[in-house]
Amino acid sequence: MSGKGQGRGQGKGNGQGGGRGRNKGGSFGVGGFCVCNKCGTKVSHQQGVKCTDLKCPDCGHTMIREELLGG
Repeated sequence: MSGKGQGRGQGKGNGQGGGRGRNKGGSFGVGGFCVCNKCGTKVSHQQGVKCTDLKCPDCGHTMIREELLGG
């Protein structure tokens, strides 16, 4: 008679995570523009200030970095 145990296997898979989000966690450098994705208003990007921390001066929507529009 052989019993059926509840042993635990030795998982040895190759995980492939480790992504760092948009832009591979890097920065876009100085210059460029912050753009409102809602109304299209464009303002100069200021070093040390994230575009997503800004509100559009025209409509109040959150701004995003121009490079992220992908267009």
